[in-house]
Amino acid sequence: MEVVDALGPRLASGDEAALEECYALIGPTVLAYLRRHVGQDEAEDVLQRTFLDVWRGSNRYDPRQSLSGWVFTIARRRAIDTLRGRHPTVVSVDVLRDLVGEDGREIAERFAWAADLRAAMSRLPDAQRQALEMAYFEDRTQRDIAQVLDVPLGTVKARMARGTKALGELLTQDDPPAMERGGELE
Repeated sequence: MEVVDALGPRLASGDEAALEECYALIGPTVLAYLRRHVGQDEAEDVLQRTFLDVWRGSNRYDPRQSLSGWVFTIARRRAIDTLRGRHPTVVSVDVLRDLVGEDGREIAERFAWAADLRAAMSRLPDAQRQALEMAYFEDRTQRDIAQVLDVPLGTVKARMARGTKALGELLTQDDPPAMERGGELE
């Protein structure tokens, strides 16, 4: 989220390193999105065209807007172009509706949010991130996490509470959360 969006002004000014960082941060999520819609074989080509368009259009990017959202909008358009290329005369409305929702923003926003969440999770202290990942991505209970990590149940609860709070701050505030200002990390 903030990490990606902080690249926006640099990208808009033509900084090639910002493009590389953007590709590294959200490229995997964009690729997963594209695989879902254009298939494994074409997804990487569409990803390359997407980031080529990002670079070519970087001077048109408004840094006040979400960089992830902008990139996903471009990816969505490239995916639609690819689908249209498969069927030169007619593209099924149902196929496009599955891809873009009613106006295309819904799914792009969902993937942009996922990229923002992944970026925010990567900024959490390892112990908090690990506890949250085990709970939400591996569907483990707090008791199970405590056993796997060989720590008291109260430690897992504290890590998850602090991690959730820090994650909320990362996702909703422009200010860095307390953990980055020297607050308690564990």
